Amino acid sequence: MERDRGPGGAGRVLGRLLEAVLASRGEANAVFDILAALQSEDPEEIQEAVRICSRLFGALLERGELFVGRLPSEEAVMTGSQGATHKYKVWMRHRYHSCCNRLGELLAHPSFQVKELALGTLMKFVQLEGSHPLEKPKWEGNYLFPRELFKLVMEGLLSLEEDRTLLLSQLQEYLEYDDIRYHTMQAAVGVMARVTDGQAEVPLTFWNNAFTLLSAVSLPRQEGSTPSFYVKHTEPSDKWKVAHLKEHRKAFQLMWLSFLKHKLPVSLYKKVLVIMHDSILPHLAQPTLMMDFLTSAYDIGGAISLLALNGLFILIHKHNLEYPDFYRKLYSLLEPSVFHVKYRARFFHLADLFLSSSHLPAYLVAAFAKRLSRLALTAPPEALLMVLPFICNLLRRHPACRVLVHRPQGPELDADPYDPGEQDPARSCALDSSLWELQALQKHYHPEVSKAASVINQALCVPEASIASLLELTPYEVFERDLKKKVPEQVPLEFIPAVGLLGRQEDLCAQYFSLS
Repeated sequence: MERDRGPGGAGRVLGRLLEAVLASRGEANAVFDILAALQSEDPEEIQEAVRICSRLFGALLERGELFVGRLPSEEAVMTGSQGATHKYKVWMRHRYHSCCNRLGELLAHPSFQVKELALGTLMKFVQLEGSHPLEKPKWEGNYLFPRELFKLVMEGLLSLEEDRTLLLSQLQEYLEYDDIRYHTMQAAVGVMARVTDGQAEVPLTFWNNAFTLLSAVSLPRQEGSTPSFYVKHTEPSDKWKVAHLKEHRKAFQLMWLSFLKHKLPVSLYKKVLVIMHDSILPHLAQPTLMMDFLTSAYDIGGAISLLALNGLFILIHKHNLEYPDFYRKLYSLLEPSVFHVKYRARFFHLADLFLSSSHLPAYLVAAFAKRLSRLALTAPPEALLMVLPFICNLLRRHPACRVLVHRPQGPELDADPYDPGEQDPARSCALDSSLWELQALQKHYHPEVSKAASVINQALCVPEASIASLLELTPYEVFERDLKKKVPEQVPLEFIPAVGLLGRQEDLCAQYFSLS
């Protein structure tokens, strides 16, 4: 390709080649020079070549100058006896195919500007190829979508070697369209199946890219009046699967099940569980299919069990999930670390919901109250300000448990009968014990904690104390609140004021030490 010197020289040459190809079929060989520019090492020249290819093949698609149907071998057509127009369309269709493949490769280019432009151009081709299909419809009104081209885009985005988070964020605007969202879910399933087929270990980078893509797919809560299509159709039909939310839910479900059936890193399990209750379960065609995954995650322990609580709560309350040892497992999650994890607010919010039923046996509620009271002895102040009202609320809801703070005719105890090491709340003997820990916390160094613990000294009022504002209380907020308290202007410190650094002359310190 001849080159002009100076800035924009390559762009002017490519522009002239574009005009020549579009003006005359006799100049078709100039397409090779345009495609060669896509192989350049200069990012700016590549970007110019991508723009020229976008205009060139966009115009050819709109003019119908690409072969329609199953693409035959280029060599067989060129040596055959078909007419010149037929040969030209097949030949140009092969060039278009080469261009799309190169654009797919450019999704891995070091320059983000090149990757972004290549993605935008491929999505433009998806739109044009959908409006001007390169395959023949099997019947009248058949829904056509450039699946192979879109599959190429998905394979480029779900890289095994490079983190594509930033590039995947550019796809978000296209996922607002029903057809792009539907085919993204289908293509993602195909790419995951291809990558994991026969591979003992899949790189973590691929799973991170896959999660970024899957979590970006969001379905509407209700069926819209008219579907929004990225690919424009002259006569949309209600019979197309892509037009119905029900089919989107099935594709969404298959996509997530295909992802979760593989052995994933713990970090990804946590990310999935964080969004499970809000972004996944409400959109599944059959949410109960997540039962095994959530119950297995709940049995793991630690932070993963805490995160699985949200999803299990939805399945238990809305989909009648039977989980016999649920409360036993919830009881085992009460460890000293529960006050320090970043999911503390979520855990106690859900624990409050699970323990709100008045039909729970007294021994079970007593075990939770006692376990929390024992843990409170070593908890930080910001956690105590939340957990103490939590315990008092348990006593308000379940009057049978008030013997823990007031047992008029109870026996004198030489030792606490509660067994903190017992994992089964039914065998912990909590109901035979007392909440002496709350009395000990009445002497806590922080006055707010001492005040909160002193509530049990009076009869507990029926209305519960709201803990919603205390769930996410931080040490900084506690400190700031203390600073804003009004204190007396003069605080008496000592009756006889000190004289000098070592005290008064008659003091023992001044007699034996001096500053000289």
